[in-house]
Amino acid sequence: MEFIFDYMENETLRHKLNALTQKIYQFDFENWMAGGYFEGDYIPYSFMQDGKILANVSVNRMHFIQNGVSKYYIQLGTVMTDEAFRKQGLAKRLVEHILKEYEDKCHGVYLFSNPDALGFYRRMGFKESDQYQYSLKKDWSCSVKRGAAFRRISEQDEQLRQKYMDAVRNCAVNSALEHLNKFGLQMFYTADLHDVYYADDMDCFAIIEKWKDTLILKSIISKQHISMKDAVSHMDIPYNSLILGFPPAFGDRDMFEISVCDDRNDTRLFYRGKDLESIEKEKLCFPQLSHA
Repeated sequence: MEFIFDYMENETLRHKLNALTQKIYQFDFENWMAGGYFEGDYIPYSFMQDGKILANVSVNRMHFIQNGVSKYYIQLGTVMTDEAFRKQGLAKRLVEHILKEYEDKCHGVYLFSNPDALGFYRRMGFKESDQYQYSLKKDWSCSVKRGAAFRRISEQDEQLRQKYMDAVRNCAVNSALEHLNKFGLQMFYTADLHDVYYADDMDCFAIIEKWKDTLILKSIISKQHISMKDAVSHMDIPYNSLILGFPPAFGDRDMFEISVCDDRNDTRLFYRGKDLESIEKEKLCFPQLSHA
């Protein structure tokens, strides 16, 4: 059995990772790589045997501005083991290797667990944390609209696509937990531009998903700070409720009801490192588009 890591630019090895990723999670990295969205912050650590990836845990280097303070975290993701090789401790060995390599070089290590793996991460010394969700108060939902409304942009609009990617790379801090090196993950989720909207007068992009009569504002992308009041006032999509996929800046909190996130599916936050205790204490959540 061979241990390999940091091989995303090796096409042969990456295709082997894709095979297991497709088998376990039904996606692969080829369109993301071909689009030029990989920038080196996603680092797979894997065991390989007979030309197949047996198990993998990937490191995601994450740089945040958290309530004005710079934080460097490591997020673990794409944790998987081929079914024929489970219960052999392969994932445990990979996590232990990563912790030894990174834990003293960052402010903390975290991941999002599915229900089947809760016990595994507890045994690995990870602690659990609540995250918080922000829902727009009803009186703000009725606020007077002003300026040009956000409009959905077309995948064929190459000029706006380039403008969007430039804004992602150079985004201002628009939340209480702003992911700075967001380009790779943001484009992983939004390269098709399906839920990307643009407001001309603010020169601002928004990622907006509609689910039944609820809007989910997943991120605000602009080179200058945009207040939540301005962002909400530019929404011309009918909705009964609006929730954020990120924690608003402290000065915008009065617009929102705060509640503990429902994380019963695959968003239970586990962490190691004292700095990450602040996520629950400061009533934050990791941005949805930063999940690896």
